[in-house]
Amino acid sequence: MSEKLTVLEWHKQQAVTNFNAAWDLIEKADRSWEDDLQMIHMAHASRYHWGEIGTPLQFSRGEWQISRVYAVLGMFESALFHGKNSLKLCLENHIGDFDLAFAYEAIARAYMIDQNINSMMEYLQLAKEAAIHIGDPKERDYLLSELQTISLD
Repeated sequence: MSEKLTVLEWHKQQAVTNFNAAWDLIEKADRSWEDDLQMIHMAHASRYHWGEIGTPLQFSRGEWQISRVYAVLGMFESALFHGKNSLKLCLENHIGDFDLAFAYEAIARAYMIDQNINSMMEYLQLAKEAAIHIGDPKERDYLLSELQTISLD
């Protein structure tokens, strides 16, 4: 017999499962149109479930992932909207470190899609400045490696 989950446990399980599945599709090299659509739905589903039981930290991470999904798909306005929401959540809730730096990264990546070099460079710089405050060297190195993928070349 399977164990019954509480409503909170169920929402958390759905949030984590959908986040991880969306991330797998982000990293998939040969995504189909159906994969792209599934990736959008999974990222939004994860954020929805965190919205039911999580904290501003999970909300910000969910918004970041949705922004990344739309960036991968070249959808500037949606990527920017969710990137800005991730940043807003970080700033309003005093969330720093890794999450703040990645919120700036999301906005820079969105502006890359729009070919807006000035705004892209502004948010890249903010992400680099935020990286200084990331306590874990592995997380800082990961962020910096992600920033290297943002350019108009």
